Amino acid sequence: MSSSFSTIHWQENGEEHSARWRAESGAPAPKRVQIANDQMNADTAFRLACEGTALLWRGDFQNARQLLQAMARRADEPPRKAKPKPTSLKDAFNLHRQAQSQRARTLGMLLLPFEADHSVPLRRAPDVTAACEGAYGVVTEPYIASLRSLQGLIGAYEWRKNGVEIPALGERICPHYGVFSPIRGEYVGLVNQASLPAALKNKSVAFDIGTGTGVLSAVLAKRGVQCIVATDQDTRALNCAKENMSRLGYAAQVEVVQADLFPAGRASLIVCNPPWVPARPSSPLEYAIFDPESRMLKGFLNGLAEHLDEGGEGWLILSDLAEHLGLRTRDELLSWIDMAELKVLGKMDVKPTHQRASDTTDMLYVARAAEVTSLWRLVAK
Repeated sequence: MSSSFSTIHWQENGEEHSARWRAESGAPAPKRVQIANDQMNADTAFRLACEGTALLWRGDFQNARQLLQAMARRADEPPRKAKPKPTSLKDAFNLHRQAQSQRARTLGMLLLPFEADHSVPLRRAPDVTAACEGAYGVVTEPYIASLRSLQGLIGAYEWRKNGVEIPALGERICPHYGVFSPIRGEYVGLVNQASLPAALKNKSVAFDIGTGTGVLSAVLAKRGVQCIVATDQDTRALNCAKENMSRLGYAAQVEVVQADLFPAGRASLIVCNPPWVPARPSSPLEYAIFDPESRMLKGFLNGLAEHLDEGGEGWLILSDLAEHLGLRTRDELLSWIDMAELKVLGKMDVKPTHQRASDTTDMLYVARAAEVTSLWRLVAK
């Protein structure tokens, strides 16, 4: 998904102004814009942002960073009036999503000007042109974007430069901006440890559905699969996977193609790590986590049998967090597998090791602590 473009309008020095509005989340341009500078305090800024007034910054860049930090502290303070406690984990999840969405909207109200070369024309502004160009490409006119979104671009740029260490590869995978980083390595380990289907000995072809960074394709290539077709719909993901395969030396084994789920033909092994939570994403990056109405999960299951060679296996790598949150049941998942004319050959499980799984202050801790990620070995009936 690409960035959303519209026009933002504001008054400054008695004159009307406008510029391109850039919001990766697809959020519309704010309708109310006020000029802000170093004299604005955090309480005022936070109040205006909560009321829906955007603040176009004309002061010192580092002061803007400090102001955003102060606004974030206010956003994270417990409400003065205690809210009713959620009666279920599903309610807790919905409240958590609402709170995160409101927090993002509020903190996204502190805006910065950008020149046509991606530079920020403010005092003490860092050189962010490489980070912005890496995400947005070349632009031809000035634009306005939030400071929070710029921080996301800079963070993604550092991830891309430094990469993520993948023990199964003994190498680093470099995620591009807007492509989910494989920091939850337990699912990669499952793909590295599972016994390869015997059918690969006769036809060494695998499909990697929704490849993202290409990390699972790289693992399969290292394990000796001779031909892998990696698919994705997102242009950033396709470019990211191609770059990673080339850098790791797997370009001859891995073909990256644009497709909605399956490529043409059949394979002895088909792997898929779909988004694990059936909910609506609020930004392009969240499509790696949230799968509205389980579209990708169901699509993978329903198309798997017709794309498997005889004796081939489909590997579904899926967290059961949605089950603990009350968003999907195990019986539903098993019924979808059965209706797709598939059967379960085996299953491997692993407990997540990310920090949230042990954070007792997280309102979803009970679900996260119980979470298990599984590799389901599926075959056609």
